[in-house]
Amino acid sequence: MTHHRDTDNNPVTISVSRRVVPGREAEFEDWIRGIAEAASHFEGQQGLSILRPSEKTGGRYVMIYRFDNYEHAAAWETSPERSEWIAKLEGISDGDADRKSETGLEVWFDMPEIPAAVPPPRHKMAVVLIVVIFALVFALQVFLVPFMTGWPRWAQTLSIVTIQVVSMTYLIMPIITLLLKPWLFRNQTQAIK
Repeated sequence: MTHHRDTDNNPVTISVSRRVVPGREAEFEDWIRGIAEAASHFEGQQGLSILRPSEKTGGRYVMIYRFDNYEHAAAWETSPERSEWIAKLEGISDGDADRKSETGLEVWFDMPEIPAAVPPPRHKMAVVLIVVIFALVFALQVFLVPFMTGWPRWAQTLSIVTIQVVSMTYLIMPIITLLLKPWLFRNQTQAIK
């Protein structure tokens, strides 16, 4: 993988874009099905999204793999199976692949229709996360803590943090990111129009 910021259990997203030799698209589509099947058997693999060539992708195919943590992503990236599939691209793929991996908070700002995009500026991510986390934690404290009287403080905190992280990852941040896309990804969306 190209880089990572930490090696703990943060989810990892790997974006790979490739240009296909004209006339070899059907072979590349078969290759995608094969490598997707191979990757699906690796521990921690959470899915693969495919973006086909368009104006938004700069005429490139984009594959976006998601893994539950860095260790599992690295196992796929360094596997003999992946190497065998990459070798099969000889004569089908035009030039080198553009690769990008993300761990941690950037994953909350994932926009698949902006392939291999740079995450939003850190100050924008910070503003959004401060507002969202404050609102969510405040609401959870107001509505849940009264039902947790008698629980140890650590159990209350663990429950609130668990609900917060799961709801942000699977519900809140995808919606917020979509709603704020014009502001968060202003430079990227202008660049691919």
